[in-house]
Amino acid sequence: MNLKTLIGAASALAMTASIAHADNAAVKKALMEAQASIEMAMAALGGGGAAYQFPSLDGDQLTVVSWGGAYTKSQVEAYHKPFIAGTGAKVVSEDYNGGLAEIKAQVEAGNVTWDIVDVELSDAVRACDEGLAEEIDMSALPNGDDGSSAADDFIAGTLDVPCAVPTIVWSTIFAYDSSKMKDGPKTIADFFDTKKFPGKRGIRKSPKANLEMALMADGVANDEVYDVLGTDEGVDRAFAKLDTIKDDVVWWEAGAQPPQLLADGEVAITTAYNGRIFNAVAAEDKPFEIVWDGQVWDLDLWIIPKGAKNKDAAMEFLKFSTSTQALADQASWISYGPTRKSAAPLVASFNSKPDLKMGPQMPTAPENFKNALQNDFEFWADNQDELNERFNAWLAN
Repeated sequence: MNLKTLIGAASALAMTASIAHADNAAVKKALMEAQASIEMAMAALGGGGAAYQFPSLDGDQLTVVSWGGAYTKSQVEAYHKPFIAGTGAKVVSEDYNGGLAEIKAQVEAGNVTWDIVDVELSDAVRACDEGLAEEIDMSALPNGDDGSSAADDFIAGTLDVPCAVPTIVWSTIFAYDSSKMKDGPKTIADFFDTKKFPGKRGIRKSPKANLEMALMADGVANDEVYDVLGTDEGVDRAFAKLDTIKDDVVWWEAGAQPPQLLADGEVAITTAYNGRIFNAVAAEDKPFEIVWDGQVWDLDLWIIPKGAKNKDAAMEFLKFSTSTQALADQASWISYGPTRKSAAPLVASFNSKPDLKMGPQMPTAPENFKNALQNDFEFWADNQDELNERFNAWLAN
């Protein structure tokens, strides 16, 4: 264990202890001061970057909204608990199934009850365009632990949305139960081959990722998918491919459902968020196998809804949760890649299994990334309403 890792462990221990002694003001103050010293030491070891400094937010409360399940647990462990310990704020966690409908309703009603929300990239773009999210001063984000500025530290292009800050790279993949299917599928085309691989298919109840996967399964090269999907003929082609398995589909909406569908034997193969399947394997010893071919990768980002009642506290939470160490810590709980380059070298092992290295589990690992498609957020920002309508009509027929 190197010195920086040791200091990081001491930091985590101090923050955990402060939770246990939150009712003892003297102990808490001492621990917070120790935490500040630890952060300064870590910054010095990392090359002089300014580590995030916790402000005092005693009495403040903010509502953090995310996707639930293993993903929210990774955020609670890496973000919520240290933030509560360091600031004295109260954090209320709520789950949702994505989209902007609830945020839009709150903003338009002038009654915003959510303070910070985890959204997909296309929704972040739409939220900015439609005035549903607060603009964020990117210069306020902390430097990386290696001394790099936030502008240089985040993966290129990921800070381009003016009202959203990215946290993770994740993928929609598909998976199967290897205990029930010994010689399982290997390609995205296999997902649609119900003769070679019989059984029900689990698919998210949304056109996003499904249309792209359908085209790749139909022989469209990944670098041509959005060119094809941008035509009426391409959309028809994608839906025609989905038609071939429509009678065998079990639809899911929440991210926790696909692993459960596999475990219960309700589906033979399912699309899923890669972190959910990884969690089922690593934390629950499920015999699931991820197929990375044809994965559609994306970003998740924080936005602060326009008119959020606790905007300042939400901004502090955003700054902390997108700092170097917090992003690296999250990656020890779930296999989503951190969006700061300085966090990548700090990603270690799965939290409860020291021998399980997390690097190869990331969507961006070279072996996993060979036939990956990046979600085109501009395409979805421009076409989501129309394609949602087409998808819902297709479902109803």
